[in-house]
Amino acid sequence: MQHLRSLPKVVLHDHLDGGVRPRTLIELAPDAGYRDLPSTDPDELRRVLYQGEATSLEVYLDAFRHTFGVIQTPEAMRRVAFECIADHAAEGVVYAEIRFAPSLHLRAGMTRGEAIGFVIEGLAEAEQEFGVASGVIVDILRQDSDSMEVADAAAGYAARGVVAIDLAGPEAAYPPALFERAIALGRAGGLRVTIHAGEGAGVESIAGALAIGAERLGHGARIIEDTEVDSGEIVEMGPVAAEVHQRRIALELCPTSNLHTQMYRSAADHPIGKLYRAGFAVTVNTDNRLMSGISMSDEFALLAEHHGFTDDDFLAVTMNAVEAAFCDDQTRTRLRALVTAGYPA
Repeated sequence: MQHLRSLPKVVLHDHLDGGVRPRTLIELAPDAGYRDLPSTDPDELRRVLYQGEATSLEVYLDAFRHTFGVIQTPEAMRRVAFECIADHAAEGVVYAEIRFAPSLHLRAGMTRGEAIGFVIEGLAEAEQEFGVASGVIVDILRQDSDSMEVADAAAGYAARGVVAIDLAGPEAAYPPALFERAIALGRAGGLRVTIHAGEGAGVESIAGALAIGAERLGHGARIIEDTEVDSGEIVEMGPVAAEVHQRRIALELCPTSNLHTQMYRSAADHPIGKLYRAGFAVTVNTDNRLMSGISMSDEFALLAEHHGFTDDDFLAVTMNAVEAAFCDDQTRTRLRALVTAGYPA
């Protein structure tokens, strides 16, 4: 594991509310007036919030009420963002895009824009401390009615820390087409677009995401349903899979999270190996480090054990992430050199 930890990594899909340190939750809860934490012991709280045995995506997501219930003050936003990068840096991450839904953090009087700004401040402080560049992806929650307000707030921070806009929340019930205006508003404001698709719904959701301009797919694992597999390899692609493949639309794959939300029965069943070998733009991500009890190093270990990934494969998927990152050209050039130099010849 130490060898895997030392390899440079790029994470494109990591939720701020899904990676909080348990001790931080306990220490911040009084200031937020949050009294519903199931434990004030860090180890016990970690065990309670771990969702490795969740029976569905809905059960998995229920644990988030404790994290966003606590992160309701400027100091909490800054601290959680700083610690997010600190924890990633300890696992070899050299660049991270962190996403969150500002609308979940308004209970104590912050505006959406203020919540975004405080997260950016925490990430900037962490970059000074650890040298890990980062960007913010702002989530629109499908189940809420404020998509235009969120997009407007996010666009206000374009080129000031926010790099993209995203759709999150109940995928099947709220197709991407419902949010075309909000996504267009974000894009017009200078933001890139990634959309959760192919996690809680299938190929039709992925097609809908592409139709409103998705440049990357959050999860996207169910693109496998638009392929034909023979002897463990993809031998034919349907029209949506072919488009994703040909256009190099990055798949922000999160294997452990997908297992914990019951998308697949076992690590070996996850389609990441098939998609990678077929030449899709596969990237590897953590999704929710607290709820899934994992790090980027753990994700690499899972792929090595169950899909035969070697250092060459880890280099390839990491370079996929570098090329798909919503960063500026100067940062991308630096990341290419940094990642290449960090892998064995």
